[in-house]
Amino acid sequence: MTSPLRIALATGATMAKHGPETHWLVAALAELGVAADVQPWDAAIAWSAYPLVAVRTPWDYFQRLPEFLAWAERTSAQTRLVNPLSVLRWNSHKGYLRELAEHGIATVPTRWLDHRPGLSAEAGLPQAHAELLALRAQGWEELVVKPAVSIGAIGALRARADDPACAAHLAALRAEGDVLVQPYLPSLAEQGEVSLVYFGGAFCHALRKRPAAGDFRVQDMYGGTVEACTPTEDETALAAQALARTPEPTTYARVDLVRLPDGRPAVMELELIEPELFLGAAPQAPGRFAGVLKALLQGVGRHPIG
Repeated sequence: MTSPLRIALATGATMAKHGPETHWLVAALAELGVAADVQPWDAAIAWSAYPLVAVRTPWDYFQRLPEFLAWAERTSAQTRLVNPLSVLRWNSHKGYLRELAEHGIATVPTRWLDHRPGLSAEAGLPQAHAELLALRAQGWEELVVKPAVSIGAIGALRARADDPACAAHLAALRAEGDVLVQPYLPSLAEQGEVSLVYFGGAFCHALRKRPAAGDFRVQDMYGGTVEACTPTEDETALAAQALARTPEPTTYARVDLVRLPDGRPAVMELELIEPELFLGAAPQAPGRFAGVLKALLQGVGRHPIG
């Protein structure tokens, strides 16, 4: 009997919540004759035994980023890894947003503050106050401060620029790593965040994610809700522009967009490592993702953006 096609789906061993959608993908792959083993990325296994390894839900990677990227490099040398190593590296630090902006792609306005090694949070507090006062003078009254390496809004704080707690949070984050400061966008509460999902570079479906009343975080662990939606032409155009700037074509991608005060869409995030893809929200989604993975497994080349 012919052995079934088999791939690995990389997950995390220690995560804040269980991956809610892997079973959809496993079932869709099985329908196509592909068996999928769900394995923690840091498991002591022979990844070379799999002709394809798809990074799916390693939601602990940001806490051990050097180790995760080292694993990705080793695995990429042994087998086919998707998304590709270059994409994982590029997307692991939110500095990719600065690159997008430099290429004329609309992103949320951002003040970038680099890590200050050896400077404690207490010693960095005066500088944090000064940075926030300067932003307030530019009209940024209410801010979101977040680490440059994180997922799921972990470490993000929404506060007024003159709030001492905001300065303390900024100083603490900067003592540990690079930091982003962005203006809070009222459209998050009014319209939510639109997420466009792509498989093999082709658009599949879109969701509108809304935060709970009084919150700014759209993730379900903070009370956020999700509903299917149809993206507008300017949203699909912007998403395509952003995906065209990735180091290599992507097998899976989620583009998160918000509306700026002038009404234009802007990229909030490109999720190319471990995004929740809301496979249960669109009947066609699991099959499309599974089909792209099977095509890669069978060596049917790259899937270009578009």
